[in-house]
Amino acid sequence: MRLSQALLVGAASTAFAAPRITDYQLYQGLVEQDTNNAPVERFLVETAPGVTKWVTEEDKLEMLRNDINFMDITEHQDFATPVRVANQGKVKFPSAAAKQSGVKPLLPKLSIDPMKENLAKFSSFYTRYYKSSYGAESSKWLQGKIADTVKESKAEKLVQIKPFDHPWGQSSIIATIPGKSNKTVVIGAHQDSINMFFPTMLPAPGADDDGSGTVTILEALRVLLQDPDILAGKAANTLEFHWYSAEEGGLLGSQAIFQSYQKAGRDVRAMLQQDMTGFIKRTIAAGKKEALGVITDFVDPDLTTFIQKVITEYCDIPYVLTKCGYACSDHASASKAGYPSAFVIEGEMDLTHDGIHTDKDTIDLVDFGHMLQHAKLTLGLAYELAFADLEMS
Repeated sequence: MRLSQALLVGAASTAFAAPRITDYQLYQGLVEQDTNNAPVERFLVETAPGVTKWVTEEDKLEMLRNDINFMDITEHQDFATPVRVANQGKVKFPSAAAKQSGVKPLLPKLSIDPMKENLAKFSSFYTRYYKSSYGAESSKWLQGKIADTVKESKAEKLVQIKPFDHPWGQSSIIATIPGKSNKTVVIGAHQDSINMFFPTMLPAPGADDDGSGTVTILEALRVLLQDPDILAGKAANTLEFHWYSAEEGGLLGSQAIFQSYQKAGRDVRAMLQQDMTGFIKRTIAAGKKEALGVITDFVDPDLTTFIQKVITEYCDIPYVLTKCGYACSDHASASKAGYPSAFVIEGEMDLTHDGIHTDKDTIDLVDFGHMLQHAKLTLGLAYELAFADLEMS
């Protein structure tokens, strides 16, 4: 090790804790040893439904570098879509947007300014890597900001904010707006970031991935709490806003949450993921129109169809249909639990941000006007589904 490397490692040691390898892990084969007899932990990843393999941490990073999506199922091997959910039938989503009288007065209250302020702070953390102290610190800051947002809306008695703790230190966060029933609608984004070349050392501002989605759904929550019917608890269904930890590690945070919901018999009727909502530079450079990218593969088709109607009704730009592959974001965890899920991204997948997972994912490349359109979608969908019947067919 060169001196410069030694100094770097020493400087980073307070921010990053090495994982503890146990004799039990070695015995079970979860850990192997390299040529220097140093422990090398292995993880079971799923790259397609039922397609799994054991990999190292470096292998996972290499998969990120090669744009290979995966779920790390090492701790969730018993997590599978239950037959009982499939046998219950399908959720009946509305045939059209029908809550214009509630949504349209709220739309002008959405603002770019709080999103700018929040993203400037959120992307200023050196990294939000889920295994780092920075990741834990950024999660605590985010939970505080969510609490401030609820307090400013005078909704402290209504909205419940709880961390969902994980063994790696960075907590996921859940904000719940109780409705008249336990039928639940989830709006999600992931809070962690990663530098795919050296996550324990190099910066990862993650402004677009997924700082943009994080502050987009926070802005939608802020404005939603200004609706008198929501504040009065008149919504037919419960709303939850989720900020997931460790998405970049293989959807770890969202898997933990949705597996716990599955085991508890939680009645989730819809889930929307907002992951990367602010980059349109490549779309414009390609001579294409700004649009919201509606993912069509590995999602619930009926929910996705309704989302297209919500975009047409409440957004100022159109949508474009696109695909992202298996396990490309946290909605895959909801789907695996048997819950209808959908995903909307910043545009066509081939034209999304090409600097993610590096130090190039910075706030100066984010288009806040585009994020505002995602906030309109999020607000519109949350309100529509909060007051919808969402019966099973």
